[in-house]
Amino acid sequence: MINKYIPEIKNGTSQNFFLMAGPCAIEGEEIAMRIAEKIVTITDKLNIPYIFKGSYRKANRSRLDSFKGIGDEKALKILEKIGNTFGVPTVTDIHESHEAAMAAAYVDVLQIPAFLCRQTDLLVAAAKTNKVVNVKKGQFLSAGSMKFAVDKIVESGNEKVFLTDRGNTFGYQDLIVDYRGIPEMRSFNVPTVMDCTHSLQQPNQTSGVTGGKPALIETIAKAAIAVGADGLFIETHPDPANAKSDGANMLHLDLLEGLMEKLIRVRQAIL
Repeated sequence: MINKYIPEIKNGTSQNFFLMAGPCAIEGEEIAMRIAEKIVTITDKLNIPYIFKGSYRKANRSRLDSFKGIGDEKALKILEKIGNTFGVPTVTDIHESHEAAMAAAYVDVLQIPAFLCRQTDLLVAAAKTNKVVNVKKGQFLSAGSMKFAVDKIVESGNEKVFLTDRGNTFGYQDLIVDYRGIPEMRSFNVPTVMDCTHSLQQPNQTSGVTGGKPALIETIAKAAIAVGADGLFIETHPDPANAKSDGANMLHLDLLEGLMEKLIRVRQAIL
């Protein structure tokens, strides 16, 4: 199904899920290229269609002194270089309408953050770039409500859209995944992704630094594949403890290949 929307990631006759993975934020060229090279090696070996993920700017940090980015143009040029160097599509978040055209000049997929998934002007601006638009489901919304986000993009003249679940608010400092949402969002005839790392966040910590439960990434991913997710979203880093954003819920890069091998077996079992 994903190949209907992103022909660039077509990968032979692969029956695999596709993968959106990379660091939370672009921290610098050397580490971004190193992460990309490692993931490309893994996904090529396992025949997994791949999109490199990296945020050029973090606009929703808890504290004013949190890392936000290395500069918009600098980070976007790194994303462009990764795409050109490794021949893979790239995805980054946008936060305001005026950012859509700017980011679209460098990446293949524009991502709408979960907190902003109802922002009509933002969705329309992303749609009008004619790039693929990935909308993350708001933690505060039902899966069924995401039909209206899809409609806003399609009615703006762009059918290249997919949806990503990232859990639902559960109390003040936790999230929970309702796996009924994946088939429900797939029923809108769009590819549906499971964000395996952000769904394990523990937001609103009193320290102002979001926590997480990365030990459960494999559990979330296996369940998502089992219920038919088309793709997985995983933030990964060679040193999560020292990552400049969202390290508490990242997958260590050394664990990615083993996890992908397990998930391929789950996928094959349900085909």
